[in-house]
Amino acid sequence: MFEEPILIPRHAFSVRDAARAGDVWRVFQELAVDASTARGWPPSRYRDERAAFIVRSMRVRHTLEPFHGEPLVGRTWISRVRRDTFSTREVRLVSKERGLVAAGRQEWVHVRDHTAEGGSIEPARASEALKASFPALDVREETAVDTELPKLERAIEDAPAHVFEFEAWWTWMDPLDHANHPAYLDWCDEALSRALVARGTSPVGLTPVAEELTFRHGARAGERVRVESRLLGLSAEGDAVLDHRIFADETLSATGTTVRRVRGEEGAASLVSALSG
Repeated sequence: MFEEPILIPRHAFSVRDAARAGDVWRVFQELAVDASTARGWPPSRYRDERAAFIVRSMRVRHTLEPFHGEPLVGRTWISRVRRDTFSTREVRLVSKERGLVAAGRQEWVHVRDHTAEGGSIEPARASEALKASFPALDVREETAVDTELPKLERAIEDAPAHVFEFEAWWTWMDPLDHANHPAYLDWCDEALSRALVARGTSPVGLTPVAEELTFRHGARAGERVRVESRLLGLSAEGDAVLDHRIFADETLSATGTTVRRVRGEEGAASLVSALSG
């Protein structure tokens, strides 16, 4: 297991001084990079070997909202490896004073870059050196950690799709020349925020409960991105469960589910009102 102290940067915090869900995802990404570097695999080594790990899917359950300056600890380890190509990484963010903040599970695929030979970036088996550096660990956690999404308890039929469209920026592109995976979660939450504003509700109280995204095609600079969001219903706790489909130039780029609540007296009612028609 890899463990390091975490201090979330100031720019990750919203108007009400709570870290955004997308920035918790960025913390988890940096944690994975630091863990890899500590095992002798910094980004430069992957680049030299024309190899990389890319995220296939990611699921996160939020327990607490971290505040700026709060001392946190990040923990991560590989829990499963399949066919020397696919791996599951567990990630945890823990407050030293308050306990578990967020728990996640990332599904990664190892790829090789054949573009220099006129090919493409394709899944490939990891090298023997890489496999030896990242064995699967059976980690026993002190307390039970649930990374599953809350189940849909009450379905809301025929809720309309809310559409948010924009052109992907060149300055969003990551080292693999596509939008980095936390950006997709930002887009989903921005789509929801705009739907709330359109119905006269402030999105400042929007609070993450859980989410899961599956990635199919990287969105690239200049492509027209369309986020289609639809209310599926409510969880047993009364939180809104939403479905998202993200397209890049009409190609399905990602699909996902977010579970959200709004702080305040109206709570879920404001989300249902904004999204159900």
